[in-house]
Amino acid sequence: MIKWLGGCVQQPIEGGLLVQDNSARAFQSAKIHTELAAEYFYRGQLDVAIEEITEALKAQSNYAPAYNVLGLINMTLNDNNRALESFERALRIAPKNSEIHNNFGWFLCQRVSARMDSAINHFLVAAGDPLYLTPEMSYTNAGICELKRQKYSEARSFFNKALSLQPGYLPAEIGLIDVDLQSGFLAEAKAKLLLMLQNNGPTPESLLMAIKIEHAMGNQLAADSYSYQLQKHFPESKEAAAIREGKLQ
Repeated sequence: MIKWLGGCVQQPIEGGLLVQDNSARAFQSAKIHTELAAEYFYRGQLDVAIEEITEALKAQSNYAPAYNVLGLINMTLNDNNRALESFERALRIAPKNSEIHNNFGWFLCQRVSARMDSAINHFLVAAGDPLYLTPEMSYTNAGICELKRQKYSEARSFFNKALSLQPGYLPAEIGLIDVDLQSGFLAEAKAKLLLMLQNNGPTPESLLMAIKIEHAMGNQLAADSYSYQLQKHFPESKEAAAIREGKLQ
């Protein structure tokens, strides 16, 4: 809302409203194009996503969510320098945006191992925001990153924190199973996984975890059975692709 002061502002009210209206239209255009870009990104149509982000930034050059999505696109394209620039610019514009903190943390966790502590801090900023809708995701991401550097106790704590907020949250449950697997508690990992499959049915993530557990236990027939299920039911998943490429990590 604009407060007009007599004698101090020469521009008439109509002109002020016009500027305000143009600004609102620019914001709305940037928002719509960014939402479209995100949709195309998640469909894997990166070229169209880039076109939409370009339009969003033409409409409003300092629209933080656009740089957030651009960071994700650049990360997927393995252009880590541009991804870093995009996320940093997004946070300069909107330093309290928890979604940006979460995504930037994920980028640092996956691509800049020297900044793992910073990644964890970004996740905690996001999770600590009372207005953030998915703090369990940020706690789970923090757990995954701690697991990546073999800090099992810290990882377990983050996964349990996520589950305290969202009981049954599958990524956190799989994270706890992975902690047991990497810690060498194979029987415990297998028991938890079988219970998960019984209660929820198979997912690409849980089937890949089953393959890893059976492989670690030396049960190749069981591992092959889970691999067959993964390829049959989820052939387009990244987990199925990893198995086809011989990658268990």
